[in-house]
Amino acid sequence: MDFIKIVNEEFKAGKELPSFRAGDTITVEYRIKEGNKERIQKYRGVVIRISGEGQLKRFTVRKISDGIGVERIFPIDSPFIENVTVEKYGKVRRAKLYYLRGRMGKKARIKERRVNIAPAK
Repeated sequence: MDFIKIVNEEFKAGKELPSFRAGDTITVEYRIKEGNKERIQKYRGVVIRISGEGQLKRFTVRKISDGIGVERIFPIDSPFIENVTVEKYGKVRRAKLYYLRGRMGKKARIKERRVNIAPAK
């Protein structure tokens, strides 16, 4: 079993993503192929869950588009993810925010938590 973990670590994609957790608002820049063209689409929403472990880790992002809730699941090690930026850090008390599916408008707001980010030297 340890041999499998060693091989997975060897072939792991070298991208470093920022640390985020459920409740954070993030923007995922995802590479999309349409025919023979490629473009980068930005998908901004709230992380409602992070699941899996190691290479199978994935996160679900929910956004409201024209009044309809849209969720998308992104694998962490996907080669199509160009960049992930954290817009806001959410203050939540659960790991899975499925209750947001039944809420709209002001009821679906998440409080922002303060984060001390050290300035770059």
